[in-house]
Amino acid sequence: MKVLVFGLGALGTVYSCLLKNRGHYVAGIDNASVVETICCDGVKISGIWGEHEAQLDQVVVSLDELSEQDYDIIILSVKAYETAKVTQSLQPFIKTNSYLMLAQNGYGNYEAATQFINEAQVILGRVIFGAETINPGFSRVTVIADDVILGSPKQLIDQQVLEQFAAQFTEAGIPTRTSTEIMKFIWGKIIYNSALNPLGAILEVNYGKLAEMESSQELMNQIFEEIFAVLSAAGQSTLWPDAKAYKKVFYEQLIPSTGGHHASMLQDIQQGRHTEIDALNGAVVRLGEQHGIDTPVNRVITALLKAKETMFLKS
Repeated sequence: MKVLVFGLGALGTVYSCLLKNRGHYVAGIDNASVVETICCDGVKISGIWGEHEAQLDQVVVSLDELSEQDYDIIILSVKAYETAKVTQSLQPFIKTNSYLMLAQNGYGNYEAATQFINEAQVILGRVIFGAETINPGFSRVTVIADDVILGSPKQLIDQQVLEQFAAQFTEAGIPTRTSTEIMKFIWGKIIYNSALNPLGAILEVNYGKLAEMESSQELMNQIFEEIFAVLSAAGQSTLWPDAKAYKKVFYEQLIPSTGGHHASMLQDIQQGRHTEIDALNGAVVRLGEQHGIDTPVNRVITALLKAKETMFLKS
């Protein structure tokens, strides 16, 4: 298949490298410094999925430089705050039989993307393996908590199409399956990330350390309680009946398998970039306000993270 990976950060590098090595046509797009490095050195990954490297078919800075115009799938792995702008620019590349896969963190990406792209061509991906950027175009896969999940929130995409993409990703080395309840999985990741990402960035520790310390554990538990209260008020079900059930899975299953990972939000701050806090805890606060649910811990965590972001942000 023909693949365009928009955003060659940690996640985009993994997808582009493994798919190219499986024999697919893969083009990538990112900023000039990243493109320059990848054109010279290719893309590489290391870590729990082994050592891999590949030369992509094309790597460019802007869409108008692409020699190929027809893609079977475009994998979007940019930050949540860039989703609307990028998907608007991608409109000419979404042809009759092509799809856009959102492989991002946070709440609101689907809503932003479907302002410009037909919902019947937008795939939501729940990605819960962890990758850290070593250098531009070089990622280390550190942890995996579960398969990638693909789905269409309103069941507008033929299940066979989703299964075919899942099979192609799995064959490339990225374990993937499909679900007709994708939003339950998306919210599962939002809950997970809302506890671990901002606290991991503020305290500069890995996920396992956050679960070990009583004070940070208490904060995470309160984040969970607030999110489940908001989701209940919004009528959004999850894979767990309540916060208590989620905590059991979080501490007994998710943390043991991902404890060594450092939050991408910490990497963003260290590199002077904006974070996705508004698509995580910030989104919880906004949904809480819409449904009359107070979320004081999520509000404070959002404010603290934004303060730290401001301290390190490059102009």
